Amino acid sequence: MEDQREYEATAHVRLALAGVMGIGVAFGFARYGYGLFLPEIRTAFGLSLTLVGAVSSATYLGYLTALTLVGVLADRTGPRPLIVIGGLSAAVGMGLVALAQDVVVLTVGLVLAGTSSGWAWAPYSDAVDRMLPLRRRQGVLALLPTGTAFATVVAGVLALTVPGAAWRWVWVFFAVAAVAVTAYNARVLPGGPDPARPAIDRSSTGLAWLMRRPAAPLYASALSYGLVGAVFWSFAVEAVSGSPDSGSGTAALFWTLMGAAGTAGVLTGRLIDRAGLRGAHTVLFGALATAVALVGIAPGSVAAVAASAVAYGAAFMAISGLLAVWSHRVFPERPSAGFSATVFFLGVGTVVGPVVFGAAADQVGTGTAFLIASAVAVGTLATGPKAAGRRPRAATPAEDRADDRPRDLAKS
Repeated sequence: MEDQREYEATAHVRLALAGVMGIGVAFGFARYGYGLFLPEIRTAFGLSLTLVGAVSSATYLGYLTALTLVGVLADRTGPRPLIVIGGLSAAVGMGLVALAQDVVVLTVGLVLAGTSSGWAWAPYSDAVDRMLPLRRRQGVLALLPTGTAFATVVAGVLALTVPGAAWRWVWVFFAVAAVAVTAYNARVLPGGPDPARPAIDRSSTGLAWLMRRPAAPLYASALSYGLVGAVFWSFAVEAVSGSPDSGSGTAALFWTLMGAAGTAGVLTGRLIDRAGLRGAHTVLFGALATAVALVGIAPGSVAAVAASAVAYGAAFMAISGLLAVWSHRVFPERPSAGFSATVFFLGVGTVVGPVVFGAAADQVGTGTAFLIASAVAVGTLATGPKAAGRRPRAATPAEDRADDRPRDLAKS
């Protein structure tokens, strides 16, 4: 009994650490590292912008495939096996990138690494629900996405300090870090089905349930977010480093600032409380559009690049939280199923965005293509929340006490 009380007192710290590191590896290293080191990779493999976009879209397709499989398997396996698969995918994929001598091996490595974020994202929600008492869940859930921001800071610093020709050693470090983080997650997280999960109501499993009218603007915003975000992560560093006015460290500085600004994502809940869903949607997508336009207009200006990095980092991390809250209000009876559908539309945007952008950039230039992507974000302002479902009902004191203990404890 004493051991159980001690675990409950510290589980939130261990789970938060596991989740922040796991999300950091899956997103900050495995998924977005391609964009940071794109100039070096293009030089090493002679990639055209069209091929760059195709490879990037292939990595997001791997992410979407993994995400779909998680939706099928999560109830049966629990979070641990899925997150371990994601971590190992990241480690092996990034190792292949570090060793690749041709485009085929490079692409296989990038696609495999890109699946890791699909495997890891949703299962952490189940882990939080199972391992933590009610009063600690919201804080940990809000903290987890900032792992991406912290990881991009680390990656940016490495890009600043490691000579360009030695980029492969950075990817070796990424792969080793993935192994270590995966081992820690395997120790902390629970596996197996949730013994307390109620039977699913069949009326909440059909396509018509997912396609209810209030979900349309939610899905449209998620699609735009995925598309614009994938374009930015894949091509912004290339645009900044390719400008004749850029200094040698501008691109890495850009990446580091973007990651540092992303830590502001922990304040998303406060923004929604103060401005409402509609107001927060306008602020965040407006910031996203501004960040993308700045790179298109002035990729060689240090001031413009810095402003773009700060605006994008803060907006990108916060929008993920906005979509989660919005989805919960649209699908209050089955939040996880509704959010899985939302993330699916986000994933479609990540697949379509880079390949279309790469082709457009080859035809009209990178600057113009970025302005087109910015216009997409501006257009998304029209799809903001209107009547996005009722606010979640606050738990009564009795309900809060009943759910104040974790339902499952991982053995560590």
